[in-house]
Amino acid sequence: MSNIQWFPGHMTRAKRDMQENMKAVDMVIELRDCRIPESSRNPMIDQIIQNKPRLIVLSKKDKGDPVEIEKWIQHLSNETTTVIAMDLTKDPVIASLTSACQKIMQPKIDRMIRRGIRPRAIRAMVCGIPNVGKSTLINAVAKKKIAETADRPGVTRSLKWMKLNKNLELLDTPGILWPKFEDQKVGYHLAITGAIRDQILPMEDIVRYALERLIKEYPDRLSERYKIELCDDPDEVLRRIAAARNFLKAGSEADIKRTMEVFLNELRDDRLGCICWEKANEEK
Repeated sequence: MSNIQWFPGHMTRAKRDMQENMKAVDMVIELRDCRIPESSRNPMIDQIIQNKPRLIVLSKKDKGDPVEIEKWIQHLSNETTTVIAMDLTKDPVIASLTSACQKIMQPKIDRMIRRGIRPRAIRAMVCGIPNVGKSTLINAVAKKKIAETADRPGVTRSLKWMKLNKNLELLDTPGILWPKFEDQKVGYHLAITGAIRDQILPMEDIVRYALERLIKEYPDRLSERYKIELCDDPDEVLRRIAAARNFLKAGSEADIKRTMEVFLNELRDDRLGCICWEKANEEK
């Protein structure tokens, strides 16, 4: 797979807007998909936020492998970065965000109090690549659908402030991707989880990569879901899935295209269970 160029004009504007507004915030809340914490990290965000304190929210924890999520929390945490995992549709988002942000900013709050300054609400910028759950988070804190959500990239297009409570204000930003993916695995991970449009990568490449990882990391999920005997060849596994589902063309030939479409849809619908496509400390 060659390097993918995917940098629409609105993302260039988004980066500029974020840079201009960084001085107005105390910290950054960066959302990443818990299934692909590394691939859903935007290197440009590191450049933009510089040394601001950061809260990484590993979203969609209901879709990820809980053992791997805990390893990622430990791996990503450091002196300037706090990490939590959340199901943004069910967890108490406002309380969790407020508590985490207050803990992160407590040293600054204490300094202000010592200087006789009354602490104001913490101002945090919310950022992340498309489809990591930013709009879902904003809707959760607003308690109404003010941000459009969709399982497709590039929905949020402008900056907007929100006051959660007396302790926390959020600045929402559009989801931005970096100009190209240097590592082909990143493209596959983003495609599997729906962060980039299906047209960007060939479906057969995405499916083959997913099958290779599942055969290695989660073999029981495949054999249980499709009632097949596994082997190490992803193409043969695909043919066995086609036979098991009776996805056959004339002459009993496997309908591979239909099988790939169904497999990818079921993968994205979590029919194969909670999966993390990246492991903490995994060699790239």
